[in-house]
Amino acid sequence: MPPRVVLYSTGGTIASVGGPASQAVPRLSAQELIAAVPGLGEVAELEAVTLRQVASPELELSDLVELARRSGEAVEGGASGVVVTQGTDTMEESAFVLDLLWDREAPLVVTGAMRTPDQAGADGPANLLAAVRVAASAAARGLGCVVVMNDQIHAARFVRKAHTTNPGAFSSPACGPLGWVAEGRVRVLVRPPRLQPLRLDRVPEEVPVALVRAALGDDGRLLRALPGLGYRGVVVEATGGGHLPRSWVPLLEELGWTMPVALASRTGAGELLRRTYGFPGSETDLLARGLVPAGALDGLKARLLLMLVLAAGGGREEVERAFRLMDPAGPEA
Repeated sequence: MPPRVVLYSTGGTIASVGGPASQAVPRLSAQELIAAVPGLGEVAELEAVTLRQVASPELELSDLVELARRSGEAVEGGASGVVVTQGTDTMEESAFVLDLLWDREAPLVVTGAMRTPDQAGADGPANLLAAVRVAASAAARGLGCVVVMNDQIHAARFVRKAHTTNPGAFSSPACGPLGWVAEGRVRVLVRPPRLQPLRLDRVPEEVPVALVRAALGDDGRLLRALPGLGYRGVVVEATGGGHLPRSWVPLLEELGWTMPVALASRTGAGELLRRTYGFPGSETDLLARGLVPAGALDGLKARLLLMLVLAAGGGREEVERAFRLMDPAGPEA
C-alpha cells in the first residue's frame, strides 16, 4: 500500500491565478493543485482538503491551531504525513506555530510557491511534489514541522524568507537546511532537538502582542502607548546582541510591571547575548531589569511564542520557561 498523505490548502501564490484585472488572487482548490503535478499520485495516496482561499497575511492564530488539530486527526486516521500549502509571506511564522503545537512523529510539511501557476518557470508543482515526498518519507519522521521549498528541507524554527521574489527565497541562517530532495529521494542530514509542544485545550482568542523594532534615533515613545491600546505583551527587537538606547530603559522597565517584555535581536541570525556588555541599555542591563531573553528566536517568532503562552493562560513563570525551552542546542530542564 502506498503511504497516505493529507493535503490542506489555504491559498497563497501557489493557488493564485489572474482575476478580472489580471492581478493574481488565490482561486485554485487543493484538488486542482494536485491535478497540476504529474506523477504525484505515484508518490502517495492523496486526500485533498481546501480550508481557506486567502493571502497568507490573512491567516490568524486560530486558523493555525485548527490546522494543527486537523493534521493530528489525519495522522490518527492513518495518514503517514500532512502537507499544508499557503502563501510564502508568513510561511515562516505559520510553520513555527505549527511546530510548537505538533506532538506527532509524522512529518508536517509546509510549502508554497514564489511564482503563480501561469508564470514562466512556476515553482509550485515542483515544491508540492517535493513536499509530498517528504511527508510520505520515513526519513522525515521526528523532525516536527518543516518547510520544503526549492527542494530543500528547513526546520520551522530556523527558516526565514529572505527575498521577495526569488524561487530560492527561503534559508535557515542558524544551521542551513536539514536536507533536500534529489532524484525522488528524501535526504535528511541534520536533526535538531525537537521542541517541547505547547498544549492548547481550545482554539484561543487572539492575544494582542506588539512587536517593536529599535532603530537609530528612535526614542521609544511608542512603548508608552502599548498598555492603553490593549496589548498584553511586547517583543522588542534590539540592535546587535540585544542593545537599546538608554532612553528606552526606564520605559521598558515600567512596561515590564504590566506585561511580559521579551528581548530579541533584529539581526536575524545568532542568539541574544546574556553577559557581554555592561552599558545602560546593554543586554546585561535589560535582562537585569526583568526582560525575557528570546535566545535565538527573531522578533516574529518570539511574538508568536509569547502569544501562544498567553493564550494558554500562562503567566510570567510560564513565559520565561517557554523561552528557555527554545534554546537552539536543545530544551533545558
